[in-house]
Amino acid sequence: MSANPIDSFIPEDIRTLYEIHNYRNAAQVLATGCPEEFHEIIDALSAFRLSLADIRKPGGNESDIPKRVSGLLRAKGWMETRIKGDLLITKVAGSGGKVLGLEDDGEGDEGDALDGIEALRKKGCSVEHITRENFLDGHKVDYVKNRVAFDLEWNSKDQTFDRDLYAFRAFHECDLIDAAVLLTRSASLNTVFEKLGPELDRDGNPRLDGKGRPKLIKSKYGASTTWMGKLLYRLNAGRHGGCPVLAVGITPKLITDWEEYDREHA
Repeated sequence: MSANPIDSFIPEDIRTLYEIHNYRNAAQVLATGCPEEFHEIIDALSAFRLSLADIRKPGGNESDIPKRVSGLLRAKGWMETRIKGDLLITKVAGSGGKVLGLEDDGEGDEGDALDGIEALRKKGCSVEHITRENFLDGHKVDYVKNRVAFDLEWNSKDQTFDRDLYAFRAFHECDLIDAAVLLTRSASLNTVFEKLGPELDRDGNPRLDGKGRPKLIKSKYGASTTWMGKLLYRLNAGRHGGCPVLAVGITPKLITDWEEYDREHA
């Protein structure tokens, strides 16, 4: 059996701890084209851990887990970054060869002819400059450094992935990044959620529903939230465009007290 292509670019311990999917050769692009930034991401992933208490606390994507990721990256210069921009269009209209600055024999280089806008205007072509304001409007990525983007989705609505992938695509099409990394929950965490029982409030007490029954952890981390299954079908559909994306899933191996809890509740 041939080795997985990413084995040469991602350390074995990361491949063991995380579920990894490599789209458009993101690992290769990051490791060879942006080695310093990729090394910082690998270091952050190596250092990242969570506990069962983190999972049981309320707070969704504002919980301690995203804050922990911020603590690993912000000090190294990974900054929230937004882009916006207008689209400037030059529209040249004329009959047949007039648009190309040629006779109507259909020969010649269109690119060269369109460079001579003033010459075309003199030949009787109509030249119009059009501005589409806010063609790019407020696309945001939580962590960007140089030409690499990184984002985390722990427990948001799954539509958040569309926003993330569209932002990656916009940054890439504007030639601002070479690749992106998106960290989310692996489906393997569902086993943990099943066993943990009720959610806890900020005081550590079980949270109750409207009928006074404990609210289960597995309902908090439902199928319509951000997890790998909801990300992969979007990536398979190409919603990231041409941007290389490394999808990384958090597994139970990163939970410091899971093995002990699992043994005690077997």
